[in-house]
Amino acid sequence: QVQLVESGGGLVQAGGSLRLSCAASGIIFSISVMAWYRQAPGRRRELVATINRAGSTNYADSVKGRFTISRDNTKNTVYLQMSSLKPDDTAVYFCTVEAPYSYWGQGTQVTVSS
Repeated sequence: QVQLVESGGGLVQAGGSLRLSCAASGIIFSISVMAWYRQAPGRRRELVATINRAGSTNYADSVKGRFTISRDNTKNTVYLQMSSLKPDDTAVYFCTVEAPYSYWGQGTQVTVSS
């Protein structure tokens, strides 16, 4: 059974930081492409960042220079370090497995107050 368990969301003031974690089980994590998406009310779902098995990363333009995705294959965990947070970053953040499987976590709420 595949599980993706996100944690680390919460309420933070603008300019602050949060680190999201996603612990995966039931997959071969080390070969998986992992990603973070987000969705805010009334907005389209947005791909925030991806990391492949070699550690190469890609980011949405809206978060470049502020967010960092990383992975720890020994812990089967992917992280999203978010800094200089803005109210526009408020959303539910989802951890996903992009390849070679396709799975989504349940999401964690991030709220940035102005």
